Amino acid sequence: MELTYAFTIFIISYILIISEKLNRALVACLGGVLMLFFGVLDLNAAFVHHIDWHTITLLLAMMILVTITSKSGFFEYIAIILAKQVKGKPIPLLIVISLLTGVGSAFLNNVTTVLLIVPIVLTLTKLLNISAIPYLLVTILASNIGGTATLIGDPPNLMIGQAVEHLNFNAFLVHLGPVVIIIFAVVIAGMSRYYGPKLQVANENRKQLMNVRARHYLKNKSLLFKSVFVLFLTTLGFIIQPLLKVELTSVAMAGALLLLLLTHGQQQVEEVFKSVEWVTIFFFVGLFMLVGGLKEVGIIDEIAKSIIYYTEGDLPKTAMLILWASGILSGFVDNIPFVAAMIPVIIEFENYGMTNLDPLWWALALGACLGGNATLIGATSNVIVAGLAARANQGFSYIEFLKVGAPVALVSFVISSIYIYFRYLIYFN
Repeated sequence: MELTYAFTIFIISYILIISEKLNRALVACLGGVLMLFFGVLDLNAAFVHHIDWHTITLLLAMMILVTITSKSGFFEYIAIILAKQVKGKPIPLLIVISLLTGVGSAFLNNVTTVLLIVPIVLTLTKLLNISAIPYLLVTILASNIGGTATLIGDPPNLMIGQAVEHLNFNAFLVHLGPVVIIIFAVVIAGMSRYYGPKLQVANENRKQLMNVRARHYLKNKSLLFKSVFVLFLTTLGFIIQPLLKVELTSVAMAGALLLLLLTHGQQQVEEVFKSVEWVTIFFFVGLFMLVGGLKEVGIIDEIAKSIIYYTEGDLPKTAMLILWASGILSGFVDNIPFVAAMIPVIIEFENYGMTNLDPLWWALALGACLGGNATLIGATSNVIVAGLAARANQGFSYIEFLKVGAPVALVSFVISSIYIYFRYLIYFN
């Protein structure tokens, strides 16, 4: 009976999350509570074994760091400087925005980055009197690609990194960084060629941009110095974390608390906490409880057995199945609940004779993160950009995004397949 309850609660919750009819955090938490109510989960087991507090805490710490840094005007300042460097030319500006978004998504996280970049894009395109839509679409694509490169860039990577102890910040950078750079270069070259003939800027509008003083966007120089310094220290801590022998979550929390302490006279702690994306935090809590219910009744174990049976335990075949299945599914459903469900499945493979699971983790990360580019609902950052664009009368349709996003996702999967095969799987044949 508990199996029926768990499966029914999970499926209904999943459908409601995909439909976006209700707030997804509300749906996930309600599903988690129903798992408790129907006896699928024990409250202590849920809080001790199933909710990954490392992931929750790391997300919270990064949100605090970026929230305080954004108050200084640092991100707007950098954008204006870069736009002036390319003299407001539309295609170089497209490339600059892509690079800024890609790098920001890798080292801050893609959801936070698009919240910072979109207002900048809208300001720059208004100054230049050109359509913001090509720049907004490229912002989405670059955020999902750039976020794939690091452990903190995209929530699926964060979840994988917290579930597998040896996959630290540097491991993601070393193993996913090279393929992300290739995919990024191919996609941005393609987008520049596609939008090139459509973007023209009048000389007087470019002159208007050149007259803008970037330093006027710096609201508080003391806050700027403190926040950028702590952000740099935290990122450095992520990189040297294996030498420090301190958990990634501890590094992030130390950075967040240090910045709160240094800026307590300039930023009210209460105001900083109000700016935290609590919806995302509670969504993760509910999601971990939902997947925990599936674990408790043995559904995860059965899924693992089915995949092993289908692929006959062949590592290359299993990796490719995970890459393409996660990529396609992530285009049509939110990649976070999918990855939450897949992590225990891959862990379970160890019980069926697979000793080297790393290629499977990289396949899952690439598929889930890059699949978010396929459709407008494929990733949280996509939905955020679309909402901000519509509010600024620069909205675009599901189909309009699909025409760009689906080919980009397909090219990304092909490049990822070639990369994974020749770097990890060729010796298994």
